[in-house]
Amino acid sequence: MEYDKDKVDEMVLALLFLTMFDEGQYGTGAWKGHDWDAMERLHAKSYISDPKSKAKSVVVMALLGVVRASCMNFRQKA
Repeated sequence: MEYDKDKVDEMVLALLFLTMFDEGQYGTGAWKGHDWDAMERLHAKSYISDPKSKAKSVVVMALLGVVRASCMNFRQKA
């Protein structure tokens, strides 16, 4: 079955936004229990840190990922 991978990425980014927390010196983190393919694509787009680590969370990259995730979350509510 074909599906729109960009839409999946947007939804995963919105979910990451909902689970964000402050990681102090490392920036804003989010739990990474989402689809691995989508997480890899988000990393390739520089929205999140590399999900291939032993950590249970990823860092949402600077302002770019946070703003994009926030916009996706807002748009889905409308």
